[in-house]
Amino acid sequence: MGNISNLFYFCNNYFFQIMPTSNLKQKTTRGLIWSFIEKFSMYGIQFILGLFIARILEPSHYGLVGMLAIFMAFSAIFIDSGFARALIQKQDRTEVDFSTVFYFNLIISLVLYGILFFSAPLIANFYGEPQLVLITRVLSLNFVIQAFNIVQLTKLAIEMDFKTRAIINTFSVLISGILALIMAYNGCGVWSLIAQTLTKTGITILLLLFIKRWMPKLIFSVSSFRSLFRFGSKLLLASTLSSLMYNLYSFLIGKYFSAKQLGYYTKSLYFTNIIASTASEVLHNVTFPVMSSVQDEQERLTNIYRKLIKFTMFIVAPALLGFALISEPFIRLCLTEKWLPAVPIIRWLCLARLFIPINSLNINLLNAKGYSGLTLKIELIKAPIVITSLIITIPLGLKAIVIGQTIVGVITFIIYAYFPGKIVHYGPMKQLKDMLPTFIATVIMVLAVLPIIRLVPSDFLKIILGIIVGFAVYTLVSILQKRAEVKEIYTLLVNLKNKYFSKK
Repeated sequence: MGNISNLFYFCNNYFFQIMPTSNLKQKTTRGLIWSFIEKFSMYGIQFILGLFIARILEPSHYGLVGMLAIFMAFSAIFIDSGFARALIQKQDRTEVDFSTVFYFNLIISLVLYGILFFSAPLIANFYGEPQLVLITRVLSLNFVIQAFNIVQLTKLAIEMDFKTRAIINTFSVLISGILALIMAYNGCGVWSLIAQTLTKTGITILLLLFIKRWMPKLIFSVSSFRSLFRFGSKLLLASTLSSLMYNLYSFLIGKYFSAKQLGYYTKSLYFTNIIASTASEVLHNVTFPVMSSVQDEQERLTNIYRKLIKFTMFIVAPALLGFALISEPFIRLCLTEKWLPAVPIIRWLCLARLFIPINSLNINLLNAKGYSGLTLKIELIKAPIVITSLIITIPLGLKAIVIGQTIVGVITFIIYAYFPGKIVHYGPMKQLKDMLPTFIATVIMVLAVLPIIRLVPSDFLKIILGIIVGFAVYTLVSILQKRAEVKEIYTLLVNLKNKYFSKK
């Protein structure tokens, strides 16, 4: 527990000096710690087990699941319907509100399952893959199962009980991953991945029922529904558009290219999301309740917001670009040469995903302030940009598509940051100015690592030396820049050292 207490010290001193109460400060710090533990454990387990699974399965197996990504994502959004964030944002929520949301989610999930069940032949015909009929009908069961855990997970977020959430998700990922590996080894192919998804959700529900012990009341309030829907409906539409644009890439790649090529894209997206989406999800899960709690204290809210943006990019930029550098030896060593066509896709996606965590912070600020309508407006502006990019790049091939995605990523960051700039006077130019030292340090790191990647013959040594040299150079440049982030991390390490030797 010594490490945890020192991590508390780090978060308290860096992020939350300006928190209004020590209780909120403690909850936020604990939330960040456990949310990081959750994502690190989940993705760590998924990463390790996923390497073994990917060595057994073919890229086309991942492509088949990827073809359904847009349908799965679209349906998942409707199950939530923005009510989870509406419950978090609402300050006077009651058990009636929670029960109303539960029954609505359950009804919607059953309707959506019925739609996908009967639409399965049409989906299979669209892609020219007959086996998608059964795959769609089985995988869609996940929506019905998932409807039982949304309220419980929302209550954990409101209470900022990310420790419980971390334990539940880590255990469910471990068990489902082991099952998938066993099935893959025994020749189950794509069904290994489907079983992994269903098992993970099922175990999560069982653990929530055992630990949280929440049951809905036999009541559905129309007034509660209307109140939550006023906020949630805008987020529903925004999330729908965002998910459609995000998954439109997989949808069209699956249509115009082979299942194998979609598999390369799906796996590449998975690896880059380990870094980008982990940071984004942690920030969303923790910072939205925090920002909502101080929504009326603009100065404190802005200070938290600014520090989070600087620190997020300080971590994410070198991680993404560092992985882009070592992606080829990593893929060859860990996944075998059958996955090498994914390397250029990974490199461009690392650039494309660079601003995703920052976008998450910008959206959280808007929602915390009650501007859910602006979230929808952003997605409406972004949609034609994504569509135009795809129209131009699809005839040019898969690599052109991900290059276009990178350009879209830069443009959409400007859009996401523009509206917070109007509200708290911290827009895209100010954000980029705060991130500039990180970009400079990252470029120098890349230049230092490139000779190693090009000249060292061993893939293993390329990875090890690349990480060591990259970390050392980035740290040195950041020290010379006198970055506050380095000082705070150094303070943390000193305290850990003192704690360790004091025990001795």
